[in-house]
Amino acid sequence: MLMDTKYILAIDQGTTSTRAVLYNFEGAAVTSAQRELPQIFPADGWVEHDPEEIWAATLEVCAAVIGHAEGGAADIAALGITNQRETTVVWDRATGQPIHNAIVWQDRRTASVCDGLRDQAIEIAAKTGLVVDPYFSGTKIAWILDNVEGARARADLGELAFGTIDTFLLWRLTNGQVHATDATNASRTMLFDIHAQAWDDDLLAWLTVPPSVLPDVRDSAGAFGETDPQVFGAAIPITGVAGDQQAGLVGQACFQPGTIKSTYGTGCFAMLNTGAKAVMSANKLLTTVAYRLNGEVTYALEGSIFIAGAAVQWLRDGLKVIDNAADSETHARAIATTGGVYMVPAFTGLGAPYWDPEARGAIIGLTRDSGVSEIVRAALESVCFQTRDLFEAMAADGVRPAAVRVDGGMAANDWVMQFLADVMDVATERPRDTETTVLGAAYLAGLGAGIFNSTDEIAKKWRKADSFAPDMAATQRAALYEGWQEAVRRVRSRP
Repeated sequence: MLMDTKYILAIDQGTTSTRAVLYNFEGAAVTSAQRELPQIFPADGWVEHDPEEIWAATLEVCAAVIGHAEGGAADIAALGITNQRETTVVWDRATGQPIHNAIVWQDRRTASVCDGLRDQAIEIAAKTGLVVDPYFSGTKIAWILDNVEGARARADLGELAFGTIDTFLLWRLTNGQVHATDATNASRTMLFDIHAQAWDDDLLAWLTVPPSVLPDVRDSAGAFGETDPQVFGAAIPITGVAGDQQAGLVGQACFQPGTIKSTYGTGCFAMLNTGAKAVMSANKLLTTVAYRLNGEVTYALEGSIFIAGAAVQWLRDGLKVIDNAADSETHARAIATTGGVYMVPAFTGLGAPYWDPEARGAIIGLTRDSGVSEIVRAALESVCFQTRDLFEAMAADGVRPAAVRVDGGMAANDWVMQFLADVMDVATERPRDTETTVLGAAYLAGLGAGIFNSTDEIAKKWRKADSFAPDMAATQRAALYEGWQEAVRRVRSRP
């Protein structure tokens, strides 16, 4: 079959957009298509997506890139999916229709439920590697079952299915033939024992989630079924699935223990490969599945920041002080400093290492001299300060990387990458292809289909395009970070 095909199709269903990319067998992008995804904010701290909008966008962008293949879908050897993790959908098994909007990973509505799980927090962390937080899927599932009329009774009868976005897309692409996820996405539900690699009865009981709704958990590369021929005109094997940050780790070829990548998309996520050992953090980082290949699990330490690129999006769409993301770099370069202005973009709470769902955003240090440029630069600086928060936690856990591989939309901003290196005192390395999340999905699909023989083969494809070395006095670095820490203290809901 591979002799007759030419391409790998990768779907990247993210928080703010849905993208498809067609790759050749060398891992080079041939063409791509992207569509923005509208955000729904029903209440303070609530964030939702319309699953049907996600499905329609997926069909649209895939059709656009498949149209560039000479033989259409018949030319495609494998399909990979990467997705916004933790975002939760529950649907009717008979009709495939969602019973509620998708509840997005950023959503905070289950904060009080998480407060009620504090007595189980140590056991939950031991099994899942996670802190108890509304970020994860488990409490979102329970909320839907408890707040949609009749849903819990229907779940108990086996009529409903749960999935993160990868699972929902698998179901739709296969016309309801496959209800599955991979180990990386399962590890983000707060229901999955990452050591036993299985759904856990205690976790299900504590979070009141019935096992009847859960998908099968599979390796990140392997057989996930085929697309229904009516979807794209020919059946395409689906052979790779991973959550977006884990896919980014694969796309950055961080296969060796100790290698680290940091992705700057809607949020910021730093992930450190720890190999076959699940390293448990003493400093509120997450222990998670990096990928599972041929039944063997590789683990990672992760720091999760909820708002990174979303802060720039807010400047554009909320405050309307910039016309596009590129304008932010112009503003940052126009001034020497923010003049003591700090933005803490806790729009939906603070993630690692604070885990404060009730914190809210603030701009601190404004004077009559402050203007648009100061606010814009403060937003960009906040992303770098938050990254340093993660690296300080890693250092406290005994890990201090000498360099970090960066990717995502904000990685294209040279000013941000230099400030990041300066404020962390760590070199930042940018690859030729900064869209490593969707590239990682393609690599996993290629592994699952036998196009690539090993992770070593993939690692040889990684190329560094730029490197940014620290160039800031230690005293200045310390003063800036001290100001950031004070700003964070002022917005937190608890010490």
